[in-house]
Amino acid sequence: MRFEVDGATVDAEPQPGQVLRTLLREHGVTSVKKGCDAGDCGACSVLVDGVPVHSCITPAHRIAGRAVTTAAGLGTPEDPHPVQRAFAEAPGFQCGFCTAGYVVTASTLDEDALADRHRALKGNLCRCTGYRAIEDALDGVANTACAAAGQAIGTSVAAPAAMAIVTGREEYTLDVRRTEGLLHLAVLGSPHPHARIVSIDTTEAEALPGVHAVLTHHDDPGVLFSTGRHESRLDDPDDTRVLDRVLRFRGQRVAAVVADSVRVAEQACALVRVRYEVLPSVHDPDAARAVGAPLLHADKTTEEHRIAEPGRNVVAALHGETGDVDGALATAAAIVEGTWTTGRVSHAALETHATRGSVDRDGRLVLRTATQVPFLVRDEIAHVFGLDPSRVRVVAKRVGGGFGGKQELLTEDLVTLAVLRTGRAVQYEFSRRDEFTIAPTRHPMRVRVRLGADAAGHLTALHVDQTMDTGAYGNHGIGVMFHSVSESVAVYRCPSKRVDAESVYTNNLPSGAFRGYGLGQVVFAIESAMDELARELGIDPLDLRRRNVVVPGDPLVVTDPDEQDDLRWEGSYGLDQCIDLVEDALRAPVPEVPRMDGPPLDDSGDWAFGTGVALAAIATMPPRGHHAHVSVEATTEGRYRIGVGTAEFGNGTTTVHTQLVATALGTTTDRVDVHQSDTDATRHDTGAFGSAGVVVAGKALYAAAQALREDMTGRALGIVAARTPRTASGPLGPAVSVGPDGVRVGQELVGHAELLADGPLVAHGSHDGTPRSLAFTVHGARVAVHRPTGEVRVLHSVQAVDAGTVLNPEQLRGQVEGGAAQAIGSALYEEVVLDETGRVTTDAFRAYRVPKISDVPRTEVRFADTHDPLGPLGAKSMSEAPYNPVAPAVANAVRDAVGVRPHRLPMTRDRVWAMLQDATDAGGA
Repeated sequence: MRFEVDGATVDAEPQPGQVLRTLLREHGVTSVKKGCDAGDCGACSVLVDGVPVHSCITPAHRIAGRAVTTAAGLGTPEDPHPVQRAFAEAPGFQCGFCTAGYVVTASTLDEDALADRHRALKGNLCRCTGYRAIEDALDGVANTACAAAGQAIGTSVAAPAAMAIVTGREEYTLDVRRTEGLLHLAVLGSPHPHARIVSIDTTEAEALPGVHAVLTHHDDPGVLFSTGRHESRLDDPDDTRVLDRVLRFRGQRVAAVVADSVRVAEQACALVRVRYEVLPSVHDPDAARAVGAPLLHADKTTEEHRIAEPGRNVVAALHGETGDVDGALATAAAIVEGTWTTGRVSHAALETHATRGSVDRDGRLVLRTATQVPFLVRDEIAHVFGLDPSRVRVVAKRVGGGFGGKQELLTEDLVTLAVLRTGRAVQYEFSRRDEFTIAPTRHPMRVRVRLGADAAGHLTALHVDQTMDTGAYGNHGIGVMFHSVSESVAVYRCPSKRVDAESVYTNNLPSGAFRGYGLGQVVFAIESAMDELARELGIDPLDLRRRNVVVPGDPLVVTDPDEQDDLRWEGSYGLDQCIDLVEDALRAPVPEVPRMDGPPLDDSGDWAFGTGVALAAIATMPPRGHHAHVSVEATTEGRYRIGVGTAEFGNGTTTVHTQLVATALGTTTDRVDVHQSDTDATRHDTGAFGSAGVVVAGKALYAAAQALREDMTGRALGIVAARTPRTASGPLGPAVSVGPDGVRVGQELVGHAELLADGPLVAHGSHDGTPRSLAFTVHGARVAVHRPTGEVRVLHSVQAVDAGTVLNPEQLRGQVEGGAAQAIGSALYEEVVLDETGRVTTDAFRAYRVPKISDVPRTEVRFADTHDPLGPLGAKSMSEAPYNPVAPAVANAVRDAVGVRPHRLPMTRDRVWAMLQDATDAGGA
């Protein structure tokens, strides 16, 4: 059939049942993205004869004779459509994976549709922004600005990729030309939560035309590893194989088929004959560590595999105390205790995990993959397959969302095995169902808190007893457990503290790294208990916190006051300001909150209104080292090329990196070119997690740029002295300055071409991630609770943040808004639900409710005025921190509204309704 795409005629013959999205991408139209393949997210939106449709559910054969317009057809970076320009200037994106679909849909909205935008855009999801910036784009509000040479810091400079993103031209992982002879990989998953493969017959599958290999546990390289990635691989337990004979959760890899197409590979998976020995399974962490429970990793040891107690299914444990908690509770004037439960949360990044692997002309294995940690992936692939790291190259283009979920090695190992086996290029891409059913989630936790205080409201005892479900494998199960009870406990002064924490294996899908890295779950419990304690004592909740938070000079104590740590105050402390800023904001009238659905707010008595607050602290980077090596090179054209390992996935580090370099070198950000997230770009980078992209790699880049500045001025002085010996102007010599056009020495300008005539100028920098600082966030929420249905609406969301020097105000504001929106989602809507046999029942966006544009209010963002000497130009990190205090603030507001304390997340309508009914029944009894 013949049709038109972005003005070009296309002749194509769709496969039976093929949808428009896959047909377009087969013909090189990469501006159309894959987010769900179910019509739920809108990332694939295109215009068909001017009407927006989801191309993932549009049958390809219906396009015959019609005109298709994608984001790339709306405009170009040089001549964008007005909507594209508005999205770039707002900026209405962070990772940008949803943006092509958004601008296509938005380009069709007239004034009436814009007025009803929540309905018009209900088919488009954004996981990153919190939607305020998208609404600004729709309203034509420009929030970015240009900065003068050398003055980029403190300005809302636009992202370097802004125009490429809004016009659909920015490359993500699989946005590449079709590789000749590319093979595709599909996986047969386990139908059982716990089983042993007795036999596996691949004969029929291998005989299917188009199949090149069927991989099973017989092909496993025999090296245990962890999918969780950290600077030291010894931080995580070695409990995983590429393909294992023992299967520990539903969906775990049984076999992988490599074939000419995904369709053939999936057909072949159905032909693999497997006989299983079904083993007893356990799905509750308390049951899993009880005597006689099925053991998941009994074949492994503490010493060799770094599993705390394999005989109890415990991957990690912490039991410690300072002071005397029981004694302090016995004499306390007020005691509060309770148990709080948090559910599984999906990262729900719109770009799914994907890897394309091949062997280059030099015989190196090359993996192009969606990862936050390309260097750590390279090193672990080399370790597992016995390769020299120099023979492995890992490249991450722009990544479509991460939130910790792409700090895992989930597709790269299978692709490597397939490439080594076939000698061909191989691609493996998760489906959206895979993301929900086999990709790690946030750790579910049960957290019991006991608090004691004297009559004046000073804490005397704090006990946290935490149980964490790490699932079938311990990736991040150690680090998340220790981090979850670190800053959450240390932020309060208290003479007696006890922590009992265990991370437990179950036959559920694995848990992993998620924004906040465990703090959010424990902060929810502690801050809920603090709110209840304030009520018990009759003290304002913010005043109670003022009396008990750590202040400069206080030790940061969890359970051992003598423990030495690299966390330092260094004179940067803004928690007091944050508390004041939120208190001030909550005095203002409630902003108007437009809603698309549900009963209207009224004074009928059905609605109850309340206010809540919560706070959190977080270290500005991960512990035990986080390394970055970078380079900055001057070019003869007056540009600068930086080499940095940090990946960009909406965290905004690329923008800040250009600002830091431009500031140090007296130029503008558009003259800074970035070579990043490629193991060929620099020597090493731990990766973009723990909010370290700015405070580690950024600090290294600023140092490198300063060193280059010194080299440039030194060479310029030599050049000027050689050609005009009499250049001195006073005892200190001529004034020297570096600018966009070169180095000015007195009245003479030495241009870049002349500077580099005697050879290149390259400077290097590094940072090891220590010492570390603390960042603080305080969140305030005002809610309305509909008593007849249990619906909770957030009417006002405000967060004050201690981020040090604000390098890019709009970008920082966006990070806070996005973190708050994601946290509102996990507080009220989002939960990966498992049945009693470990089967995920929420395996699509329509079953798992990521907040839409109508579900979250604009978060009011306020900045504390601080300067951190440890960060680049005084900055602190602020990507993970905004998530942590939101859920408890909302829960405390619900408690204030209805007089009943929520103890479980998410606070869905049915749970809140049941909570109110139980309270009514109890009162009636």
